[in-house]
Amino acid sequence: MRQILIFLFVALLVLSCERKPLPSPEKAEAPSVPKVVLEKGKVERKEPLPPDVKIKFKRDGKDNYSWELSSSDADQILKVNEKLRKGVGGEPSR
Repeated sequence: MRQILIFLFVALLVLSCERKPLPSPEKAEAPSVPKVVLEKGKVERKEPLPPDVKIKFKRDGKDNYSWELSSSDADQILKVNEKLRKGVGGEPSR
C-alpha cells in the first residue's frame, strides 16, 4: 500500500511539472513593453473667410444714399449690394 502511494505521488509530481526548461539568468527576457500607437488628430478645415468687400457710402443733399463696392469676389459684391438695398434703400452709383 505504501508503494502505491509513493508511486502515485511520484506520478503526480512528474505530470504536474512542465516540460519547458527553466530560463537561465543569461537569457532573461526583458519585460514586454506595450506598443504605443500615436494617431495624428484630425484637423478640421474651416472654410476661408469671404474676401473683404470695401464699401464707400455717399449721401447727397436730399438724404439719398449711394455706395461703391469693391472686392476680388463678384458674388460677395452682389450679396452685399442686396443687403444694402434692403437695409438702406436707394440706388448705388455705378
